[in-house]
Amino acid sequence: MDRFNETSSALGFILLGLSAHPKLEKTFFVLILSMYLVVLLGNGVLILVTILDPHLHTPMYFFLGNLSFLDICYTTSSVPLILDSFLTPRKTISFSACFGQMFLSFAMGATECVLLGMMAFDRYVAICNPLRYSVVMSKAAYVPMAAGSWAAGIINSVVQTSQAMRLPFCGDNVINQFTCEILAVLKLACADISINVISMVVANVIFLAIPVLFIFVSYVFILATILRIPSAEGRKKAFSTCCAHLTVVIIFYGTILFMYGKPKSKDPLGADRKDLADKLISLFYGVVTPMLNPIIYSLRNKDVKAAVRNLVAQKHLTE
Repeated sequence: MDRFNETSSALGFILLGLSAHPKLEKTFFVLILSMYLVVLLGNGVLILVTILDPHLHTPMYFFLGNLSFLDICYTTSSVPLILDSFLTPRKTISFSACFGQMFLSFAMGATECVLLGMMAFDRYVAICNPLRYSVVMSKAAYVPMAAGSWAAGIINSVVQTSQAMRLPFCGDNVINQFTCEILAVLKLACADISINVISMVVANVIFLAIPVLFIFVSYVFILATILRIPSAEGRKKAFSTCCAHLTVVIIFYGTILFMYGKPKSKDPLGADRKDLADKLISLFYGVVTPMLNPIIYSLRNKDVKAAVRNLVAQKHLTE
């Protein structure tokens, strides 16, 4: 019997999603689909203009293009599965598909953490050492920096996912989430997961704590440099070059802290409400942040807005 349970669970998992709240499923299907299309459009346009406009062939926009591509990959790794779960109550996902989705989400999340740190270093050099910017942030430097971010995220995901895949799963195979979130999957293992937990703690230190500390220190130096600029106009111009990145960092890490730092409810009814709230927060975290990134980088960025206008004008001319 135990062997049967282990085999049946290994063949697939059941994603609960919002199956306990069927009235919400259609509403959230339309909402998440609309937001996903905005993610694809906004980030797709940013990638296009950073490639086609020669004025945007700088380290900052190279990193921004990478961030936009990463956001598309991150949302695409989970949103189609989420949309399907709204249409199929108690969605069944195969073992291989579950860990494939887990690998992609883990890789994109870890990569974004490192990439945001690289972007902070770019802003630090631009503001604190502007005369050496072209030397320090040459193409021979910023391309490997971006590639290293992707490589680090992928390697981390390979380690975490491969460790989870080796675990035996038995008994309950229900994941109370929209996707194969690694913590939810580890709870289903019928073996000691202490190695997995230690590995994740180490990964969190490397991919969360260290980048946050690096970004914080970078902005301390940036702020100190900006305050030493004599003219108000100069200070405003210097700060405007990094406020978009700072906003993205605050939203990205602030949402993570909010998701995992909330106190747990001891009231059963409160726990049910908290369970629904946690699902919706994780749902919007995976879509809202990638949707906001191109908006944040476009609203107060004259170069991006000009590049988009030129792209639209060229399209009209060709027609």
